[in-house]
Amino acid sequence: MIGKDRRFKSRAGLPALVAAILLAIQVPAAAQDPAPAPAPAPANHQDDAAKSSAHPKAKAKTKAKGKSRARAKAPARNDPPGFYMGRPIADVMSWEGANWLFRETRIQEEQPEAMLRSLKIPAGATVADVGAGAGYYSIRLARKVGPKGIVYATDLQPEMLRFLQENARAARVKNIKPIRCTQTKTNLPSGAIDLILMVDVYHECTEPDATLHGLLTALKPGGRLVLVEFRAEDPTVPIKPEHKMTLEQVRKEVEPQGFTFKESLEFLPWQHVIIFEKPREAKKSKPAKAREGSDKSITRSS
Repeated sequence: MIGKDRRFKSRAGLPALVAAILLAIQVPAAAQDPAPAPAPAPANHQDDAAKSSAHPKAKAKTKAKGKSRARAKAPARNDPPGFYMGRPIADVMSWEGANWLFRETRIQEEQPEAMLRSLKIPAGATVADVGAGAGYYSIRLARKVGPKGIVYATDLQPEMLRFLQENARAARVKNIKPIRCTQTKTNLPSGAIDLILMVDVYHECTEPDATLHGLLTALKPGGRLVLVEFRAEDPTVPIKPEHKMTLEQVRKEVEPQGFTFKESLEFLPWQHVIIFEKPREAKKSKPAKAREGSDKSITRSS
């Protein structure tokens, strides 16, 4: 990643980062997930919208109506630089602000363990944490899939990947494979991934078409892409507008790239959990044997 992080206004030094990382690792995962509750008042480093005292209530799960097309026709675009399908592309978060990823309030704001439980990730699965940063979710995913599973953790910045490796060693997690990616190449193995998770990352992709194509290629047929994004529908969510997305906008961008929308889980205080699927390969029909006494062959779909 390049540039300074503009998602928040202040930044603690590296000593605070190290202390926060060690604290986050030492606390058992089971103890980190409180019961779902409204998020607390945000810290000063967040957007000025945090002054609002109202927080979004839990919303009912939104299910896809009918079957989405495997590949919808992409709408015509004429976006200026820095925009995609009418929305501004957010600046990438710099590794210098990595301490924010381990802020004390994140457990209440994002409920990471509850979110991961909702995805029902099986032991032994192969998953990818795309835009993994310093490993906040990678370590949790590694524990979910167990020693027989694999977590590919990708990031643009080598500094983030170094933090991630240090954190994984401290947590005694050995099934994370760090990968340096680019904005146009995921560098994930083709057709090998059961689930791809992007937490507060997709809105920072500068080449969404290339990114989504790479993610689709990396997934197994039937594999899932999960985007966790702050709700742009709710003005009380205390994040700058360019770091938020509506469900409608996400679907408009992702579905034309070949993904099928499955559902959006809306139980988190501030975020959508939007689930897409790579369509399973269609079965090829085989010609049936001609019926006795007929000179015409009959085909039936398998």
